Amino acid sequence: MHFRHEIFEKNAIYLLIASLIAVAIGGMVEIIPQFFIENTIEPVKGVRPYSPLELAGRNIYVREGCYLCHSQMIRALRDEIERYGHYSLAAESMYDHPFQWGSKRIGPDLARVGGKYSNDWHYAHLRDPQSVVPESLMPHYAFLEETPLSYDRIADDLRTNRVVGVPYDAADIANAQADLEAQADPDADHAALLKRYPKAVIVTKNGPMISEMDALVAYLQVLGTMIDFADTNEEKLDR
Repeated sequence: MHFRHEIFEKNAIYLLIASLIAVAIGGMVEIIPQFFIENTIEPVKGVRPYSPLELAGRNIYVREGCYLCHSQMIRALRDEIERYGHYSLAAESMYDHPFQWGSKRIGPDLARVGGKYSNDWHYAHLRDPQSVVPESLMPHYAFLEETPLSYDRIADDLRTNRVVGVPYDAADIANAQADLEAQADPDADHAALLKRYPKAVIVTKNGPMISEMDALVAYLQVLGTMIDFADTNEEKLDR
């Protein structure tokens, strides 16, 4: 056995070839099984596609680079769970293209921010972050409240997401604009909206128009709210 090791230790070419073979075998063991399973993410009860207004808000969140300062992934570490809540599950990001896990936290993690604060708090925070969190380094986003949301092609946005696997059906796409307007109007009939998108938060719409801030608040308010973590036994969360 010692002699066999010596062949590889004294000959760099043999060692390189043996290393490549070992890596190739390990890679095949890891990769090939993925082609024979339907999904690598186990579905979790409650996770749904974003409503049209939430999706529009997510697009603004990405456009403004919010992920550069805020992560959306709570690691399974005690200090993070105690501060932010239940650690993130893969299924929570299954409809995110791209996902918003992030790699830096200048601000807090936002994976569970939905429902933590009122709509009014979010509007005030986006207008002037330091007015509610004096030590915040976040820039002001008051201009979002003055910018009309462009949503005339929101149905096309849903169709595009369906191409990459988000399960929007024909009814979701046909009613995309109506659902968006209903979620931004506290006085509207929300029955159809909530049937398609349970737990969607109705935003305030401060003004005659639907603003980009309305969409962003709707997106922030849904983060982490789809799954009921009252029972943290993951086996009971599975469908």
